[in-house]
Amino acid sequence: MIRLAIFVSGSGTNCENIIRHFAGHPEIEVALVLSNRSDAFALTRAGRLGIETAVMEKAAFNDPARLMPLLESHGIDFIVLAGFLLMIPDFLVEAYAHRMINLHPALLPRFGGKGMYGHHVHEAVKAAGETETGMTVHWVSSVCDGGEIIAQFRTPLSPDDTPDDIAAKEHELEMAHFPSVVEEVVLSSDKSYHPEAPKHSF
Repeated sequence: MIRLAIFVSGSGTNCENIIRHFAGHPEIEVALVLSNRSDAFALTRAGRLGIETAVMEKAAFNDPARLMPLLESHGIDFIVLAGFLLMIPDFLVEAYAHRMINLHPALLPRFGGKGMYGHHVHEAVKAAGETETGMTVHWVSSVCDGGEIIAQFRTPLSPDDTPDDIAAKEHELEMAHFPSVVEEVVLSSDKSYHPEAPKHSF
């Protein structure tokens, strides 16, 4: 079995969706949900579904002597960032090169980088007068939101859409597509996935 860890900072809708997607999967299992916040509702969601959880605040998360033994003890092969708000330290990027992906709630390379998370992204999309938005799945690198794009999914926007409307439309894409992208990438990675393989865009 390929063992996944999901890193999350918030309510965990994507986290729960991924856990449910892989329940009973013959090759992939979610082995750990890690959050930097003890009050993240994602931990409750994971616990209800029988998944082990852990909390590591920023200082511990950035300490390889704390983080790496935790991942090793759970046999983690692949990491999925699903609304995780801490920057990923270089030691982890190196240890999980092309075995760690992130979901970003916009069409990168636009609306990415420092400060571009959660509702800030949707407000920026609205302010720019965009006619579409979407979700991006990308490899994690040492540059914030700068890793190679794996897949993007798009949805049209109306001039009347508020940031809340934009968030809702983008979230529908996450619920519909993120687990299957995770599955495809994890299985491909386990079979020597080549990072220059063709990207998907929908």
